[in-house]
Amino acid sequence: MRSARQIARRGLQLGPALTWWTVLLVVPVGLILAYSLFRRGTYGGVVYELTLDNFERVVDPIYLKVLWFSVRVALEATVVALLVGYPTAWFIATRPKRWRTFLLVLVVLPFWTSLLIRTYAWMVLLNDEGLINNTLESIGLIGSPLSLLYNEFAIVLGLVYGYLPLMVLPLYAAIERLGPDLREAAQDLGASGWRAFLTVTLPLTRSGVWAGCLFVFVPSLGNFIVPDLLGGGRSQMIGNLIQVQFLKARDWPFGATVALAVIALMTVVLLIQAWMNARDRREEVPGAV
Repeated sequence: MRSARQIARRGLQLGPALTWWTVLLVVPVGLILAYSLFRRGTYGGVVYELTLDNFERVVDPIYLKVLWFSVRVALEATVVALLVGYPTAWFIATRPKRWRTFLLVLVVLPFWTSLLIRTYAWMVLLNDEGLINNTLESIGLIGSPLSLLYNEFAIVLGLVYGYLPLMVLPLYAAIERLGPDLREAAQDLGASGWRAFLTVTLPLTRSGVWAGCLFVFVPSLGNFIVPDLLGGGRSQMIGNLIQVQFLKARDWPFGATVALAVIALMTVVLLIQAWMNARDRREEVPGAV
């Protein structure tokens, strides 16, 4: 049996984390759940009458289409970020140690500027009279401006640019921890560079891959600035829908219900990521249960 002193000491140790978790997770999610059970007033606001109409409304095909578009765009941004981020992390992790810190600073440098400002910069670059189209026209590669702005391509590009460092950093940590010895051993045994990567490096860095994909997918799914600016309002994502319900339509109960659906989806993603990490650990330790 634990003594009262041990229980009190454990409570003090867990106190800050539990307080943080309660204030920033339990209370906000509880408020969202409570609002989702009420209905909107005639002129906006909240009427405190219990109803499940919001949950029936959120599965309407119109809103499910918005959710599917959001998931698809977030997945596209995650895949592109992985394809760009893995070689970048590999390059940094295999440089001499004196260069690694400098290269990592270059990766996170865009985070020192507001996402809103960086998104506006992409609008300048991608519009019909922007630097990209003007350059391509001046060298004769195109005869008329390309449609680079206000479409899905621009949204994915903006999300990848905004969250690429969140992919590179966990991948760098996983690759740097691995070291070159195992790769060299595989090549000494006759494996080609590509086969050594597929059979040794990639399996041993999957934890970094899962973490990077999670760090990019989750904020991409809920982002509303990039779709609003680079998408021109033509392509609405789930974050834009929530923003409209709270700030314009003044339908807080339905906005809370949509937010609750996103939280449920995020929870499923987190559980899948935790299961994958647990499976990888069992594979690394033979006989583990």
